[in-house]
Amino acid sequence: MAHIDHRSHLRADCARCTGLCCVALAFAPSADFAIDKPAGAPCPHLAGDSRCSIHDRLPERGFRGCTTYDCFGAGQRVVGDVLPGTDWRADPAAAGRLFAVFHVVRGLHELLWYVAEAASLVDGPLHAELEAVRVRLEGLAGADADVVAAVDVDEERAGAVPLLRAASERARAGSAAPDLPRDLVGRDLRGADLAGADLRGALLIGADLRGAVLERTDLTGADLRGADVRGTDLARALFLTQQQVAAADGDAGTTLPGALGRPGQWPV
Repeated sequence: MAHIDHRSHLRADCARCTGLCCVALAFAPSADFAIDKPAGAPCPHLAGDSRCSIHDRLPERGFRGCTTYDCFGAGQRVVGDVLPGTDWRADPAAAGRLFAVFHVVRGLHELLWYVAEAASLVDGPLHAELEAVRVRLEGLAGADADVVAAVDVDEERAGAVPLLRAASERARAGSAAPDLPRDLVGRDLRGADLAGADLRGALLIGADLRGAVLERTDLTGADLRGADVRGTDLARALFLTQQQVAAADGDAGTTLPGALGRPGQWPV
């Protein structure tokens, strides 16, 4: 049975935001960020039009972390729907509330991404349960700011995880999946048949996944920083996010799921 993809609004649209992630989040000097920036302080590279003044040079300037961050569409939802008209520049007194709501909506949107995909994978009672959770989460994410601020995202996540696991197990049923350790840092997995494998939370940092078979492979929360996915077909991998894709090293030969966009830093 075909299901509607309810994730179109869970993609970041910076043109409809006011640079919330560039202000609300904290940076610490590391391989991902060149500077120290406390939460609530604007990044020095944030321009007056809420655009990044070094967007086309972020990795070279030491801000690789900015190229991989994804708000799952929380920025435009908060600015446009939950707290419309609230400007952190013009109304500093309201900035704290704005940022707090942003953090909650971002967490809810990330969870919604997984729930919506899980619902698309299954039918019957499990699909109905997932749809009920999706509708509930949508209602919370778009509620009055006071309601949103009071949401316990961890509690919502804990309630959804058993359903997500059940959907994953059903989608991967029947596969002769290999039993792999979670620590796969730097592992040479070129051409490996990982179809149907459970790689939830796996550390794939710097792993070579060129040509690996990842059909129905559960990649929920897998760390793909620096993973080599050049020429790899990721189109049917499960629970892949934009943030994971942006952290990996792909190219024009990498095939992505239809819900995800090709990172701008990948060579064409």
